[in-house]
Amino acid sequence: MDSFSTLIRTASHEQHVAAETSTFMSDLLGGRLGVAAYARYTEQLWFVYEALESGAGRLAADPVAGPFIRPELLRLAALERDLAHLRGPHWRAGLSALPATRAYANRIRVCATHWPGGYVAHHYTRYLGDLSGGQIIRDRAEKTWGFAKKGDGVRFYVFEGVPNPAAFKRSYRDLLDAVDADELEKQRITAECRRAFTLNTAVFHALSTEFPLTA
Repeated sequence: MDSFSTLIRTASHEQHVAAETSTFMSDLLGGRLGVAAYARYTEQLWFVYEALESGAGRLAADPVAGPFIRPELLRLAALERDLAHLRGPHWRAGLSALPATRAYANRIRVCATHWPGGYVAHHYTRYLGDLSGGQIIRDRAEKTWGFAKKGDGVRFYVFEGVPNPAAFKRSYRDLLDAVDADELEKQRITAECRRAFTLNTAVFHALSTEFPLTA
């Protein structure tokens, strides 16, 4: 029988691919969009991680979610440095969430408050994605818009507390395999992973509407 981490990865593969190959992300990574689109995307990430990390302290002692609350993963402070670089010192004043982003952040908040297993699903889709595909975004952003390597503007993608991402991802998958949940709960967590990718893709769709490529 497949391990839980394998189950989650394979069950959400289709949604994962849809998120990665969205028009907005393809255009952004292809250098076809300006830095304003990148800044707007970074802004949306702030709302997602604020929802993820504001509830993290309460979950630290939870038997299901607690083992995943790792300080070396926290991204909010790095995002805020990036936004100050991209938008200036008064970036908070202009901060606005797209409706799709609000829906995504609200779902994370509901899980953080009422369902630790669901929170783990969102934690997994975000942080493991940042450690993997996020590095491609960082590399492209540095090359396209001239950000200093691993500097302001791309700090969100720099995990200074994770010197060996491959080993970290292995240990994270071990944590998933050790989750104390019955089969039904594991199915629910897996379904929430799919939902997380779908919510993320909806944000990309909204961004591609805001930043259409002129033909």
